[in-house]
Amino acid sequence: MGINNDYLPLVVTKSAKGRILFQLYAFLLFVGICLIFLYRLSHIPRKEEARRWAWIGLFLSELWFCFYWFLTTFIRWNRIYRYTFKDRLSLRYEKDLPSIDIFVCTADPMLEPPTMVINTVLSVMAYNYPPEKLSVYLSDDGGSDLTFYAMLEASRFSKIWLPFCKKFKVEPRSPEAYFSAAVEPHGEPVKAKEWSFVKTLYEDMKKRIETTTKVGRISKEIYQEHKGFGEWRWVASKRDHQTIVQILTDGRDPKAVDIEGQPLPTLVYLAREKRPQYHHNFKAGAMNALIRVSSRISNGPIILNVDCDMYSNNSESVRDAMCFFMDEEKGHEVGFVQFPQTMENLTKNDVYSSSLNIINVVELPGLDGNGGPCYIGSGCFHRREILCGKKYSKECGVDWKRLNHRKVEESMSVLEETCKVLASCTYEENTQWGKEMGLKYGCPAEDIITGLAIQCRGWRSIYFNPERKGFLGVAPTTLLQSLVQHKRWAEGDFQIFASRYCPLVMGYKKIPLKLQITYCVYLLWAPNCLATLYYVVVPSLCLLRGISLFPEISNSWVLPFAFVIFVHRAYSLGEFVLYGGTFQGWWNDQRMWMFKRTTSYLFGFFDNVLKLLGFTKSTFVITAKVADDDVSQRYEQEVMEFGTSSPMFTILATLALLNVFCFVGGMKRVITDGGLLVWEQFTLQILLCGLLVFINLPVYQGLFLRKDNGSMPTSVTYRSIMFALLTCAISLY
Repeated sequence: MGINNDYLPLVVTKSAKGRILFQLYAFLLFVGICLIFLYRLSHIPRKEEARRWAWIGLFLSELWFCFYWFLTTFIRWNRIYRYTFKDRLSLRYEKDLPSIDIFVCTADPMLEPPTMVINTVLSVMAYNYPPEKLSVYLSDDGGSDLTFYAMLEASRFSKIWLPFCKKFKVEPRSPEAYFSAAVEPHGEPVKAKEWSFVKTLYEDMKKRIETTTKVGRISKEIYQEHKGFGEWRWVASKRDHQTIVQILTDGRDPKAVDIEGQPLPTLVYLAREKRPQYHHNFKAGAMNALIRVSSRISNGPIILNVDCDMYSNNSESVRDAMCFFMDEEKGHEVGFVQFPQTMENLTKNDVYSSSLNIINVVELPGLDGNGGPCYIGSGCFHRREILCGKKYSKECGVDWKRLNHRKVEESMSVLEETCKVLASCTYEENTQWGKEMGLKYGCPAEDIITGLAIQCRGWRSIYFNPERKGFLGVAPTTLLQSLVQHKRWAEGDFQIFASRYCPLVMGYKKIPLKLQITYCVYLLWAPNCLATLYYVVVPSLCLLRGISLFPEISNSWVLPFAFVIFVHRAYSLGEFVLYGGTFQGWWNDQRMWMFKRTTSYLFGFFDNVLKLLGFTKSTFVITAKVADDDVSQRYEQEVMEFGTSSPMFTILATLALLNVFCFVGGMKRVITDGGLLVWEQFTLQILLCGLLVFINLPVYQGLFLRKDNGSMPTSVTYRSIMFALLTCAISLY
């Protein structure tokens, strides 16, 4: 499409400010690192010295830290930020906006409560977008009639909720989130009455759903409310049942309107077929079934997928995304638009470092500047055709004003029966689904390799982080949940790196080299465990034995170490605070950085090694989205939650005790064996060990001082004391 001189773009892109200062910081730090390496190489102990191998191991760890610092610096080098003009979109295309199919995925009604699921569904149904052009699909991989009942309730409530949102300009449009924060309008009695009425209706619906969920079965009265409940007569279990497709609201039906006579979005419930003898491919399989089923019912050219705990926080997000797809100059290149994953239930100082703020505000814009962000599995708008394997070419442009949508003539019941075949276990046999079509199979991080494959086919991806966040999710409320979540992410990412899907292999000559490199920031999370564990353990044990691994405090070689440590941490703190964090939040982030590297990444790394050797297979772990009241209370008070026995906690407690034993032993050596002379020789090691002790204070409290249910289990305490003492004894003798 030709662009005239008066053309005003729907999108503008701006480079990050302060690039020169950042480049100066990177250069100075690089010089400091080179001096550290020069010291390590010029002071390697002789073969007969006991510290030789500890020294070499420390040097190798520092080489890894330097390499990973290079990756994190590279991703920050060319950050860009994007801004949309929705008013221009409305002026040009309001009558020609494309249809959008929205996929919401859930898997377990116990871990992902139906009330939470329908809040997400209602929030996307209420987008500020022509409702007749919206179709919302719920994939229920739990195959639960409880979730279906909640969807039935949501379909009824939507007739009141959608016009209420438009009338009151509600934000966010999740009923739970809105009524939890909004204040009743007292100025206008009529509006106040309507507001209270809708809130009461929502609370009544919520109570009915939660009561039914607590009972765990559908009553006979409810069973008779909809023909769809009859499907569950043939359901053996959530892993053994036929396909269930129910169109709860048919947007084509002139009678499918809200209380003000306006059309409603199409609403569909899908539980794909599952049989024990067939692999269901987790979330990727669910998404592919949704792609096929939706192509038969609504076939929207744009697809949005969200996790069931990521409700829409901004009713304009869909129009923001359309600005990228429909931009006359660059829109034909865009394959998908990724919004950040943002959490709503964070504490003031983000005790488990769950905000992902630096990733969202700094690193993903860096990926965008280097060629495009990765697909992160939720909050992403795709062209349907790219999910079906289409390659990019200059002829891929769409004239949106001439785009004709296929009209489906079949009745609702016929469509339901037809779609059952599309979501059956056998449909994908001898096809390209999971390979060249749809989301890819064979990896827990199916989103990353799917996005990479799209980029390798020539499409451009876009990252957009609006001032009002597009989606809000639920962060883990316990330490174990957080560590398990990061273990799954690190494991999946490293599995990609060690496979044919590695960007350096799959993306060779297909995507820019700079994009291949920046992908590695996340794909190499897991190997970080080795260098970090070495730095956490070996210098402390050497301090206990009286082996020095760093220059004396009076030696000029100490300056590069001091410079690199101070400047690197000062930059980290400044960056964290600049983008909305607090000092305590930064300290919590440093603690979780160490906890994740010594547990989550460690387990993820060795699980991958075992997979490569053929000893284990891929699994998918769902993170619980609900917590007990006392757990929630401790979370809000920012008290770290242990509470259960876990190998991860045993490692954390052992490392914490090991460092406190070594710190005490080192200070004893300073006091009894020469005072200032010993202090001068071991200053950096004592400071490192002391820092590790300080960062582990919550672990010591959980081990010895706390008496609540969130304290460290006694079994973990005994095991960790035994392991720490045994390690110290071995190192001494």
